[in-house]
Amino acid sequence: MNLRSALLPSLGVFAAAARHQNFAHAADELHLTASAVSHHVRKLEASLGVALFQRHARGVTLTGEGRLLADAASAAVSELEAVAQSLGRSDDRQRLRINTLHSLAHCWLLPRLPGFLSVHPDIRISLDTGTALARFDDGGPDLAIRHGPGHWPGLRARHLMDDALFPVAAPSLPGIDVITAPGDLLAFPLLSDLALQGWPDWFRAAGLHGQRLPDMHMFNDSTDVMRAASVGLGIGLARQHIAAPWLQRGELLRLPGPVLKTRFAYYAVHPAHRRPRAPAAAFIEWLREEARNTMPAPETA
Repeated sequence: MNLRSALLPSLGVFAAAARHQNFAHAADELHLTASAVSHHVRKLEASLGVALFQRHARGVTLTGEGRLLADAASAAVSELEAVAQSLGRSDDRQRLRINTLHSLAHCWLLPRLPGFLSVHPDIRISLDTGTALARFDDGGPDLAIRHGPGHWPGLRARHLMDDALFPVAAPSLPGIDVITAPGDLLAFPLLSDLALQGWPDWFRAAGLHGQRLPDMHMFNDSTDVMRAASVGLGIGLARQHIAAPWLQRGELLRLPGPVLKTRFAYYAVHPAHRRPRAPAAAFIEWLREEARNTMPAPETA
């Protein structure tokens, strides 16, 4: 059947309801009431002659027919968004907005960006860093690079690279030459960031259980841990991709002990309901290639 123009608003409301699978959440997004969302969906169902949602006490779920229409509606909305964006100013079309952690941006991403921009000289980068998860609403980033479990509601996540933990210190740290085993580290000041996985996990991996850890110097950012270690403040628990520049310059040395693979990895993420714009799609593919070419973690001692 042909969708009449009168049904197009209902189709737009249905697309939001299908994305959230929750009428109240769709209403918040569209600045409508939940009853108005329900009215639009029922109007569309009546016109098509099929049920698009199964309604139950806990909420709603898409039917098979609803899933087919939702996929088609999502693709259509993505195409419309892409065309609408292409009608804007050229500098807006080529503006790529990225969100990531400060540590990854400083130590891994920024040194590599000239390579990407040499291939895409018309793209202009807007880079936002912070620990808060970015919101992908109007004016938000095109994509983000996150360190986490790899699944976030409403987002498509593409694995980039795993991470690993191992101890490092400045070559000038007094007493570093007598460190021959993991237990020797307990006699030195330890440096830690606020990550969920840290020194207690590493010492357990090293076979040291029930050890009382000394009070640590705490830092908000992994980059600050590396800076503090490089000036001799103590021993830092390095994250592989964050420590790489200091290790390559010889400002830090890896110390004896295991290499502990982290529970979390790095992912490129973007909204699942829309296709990335051309600059974002090119950047994601470049990120994946750079990640493949990134040096592997050092072998376990």
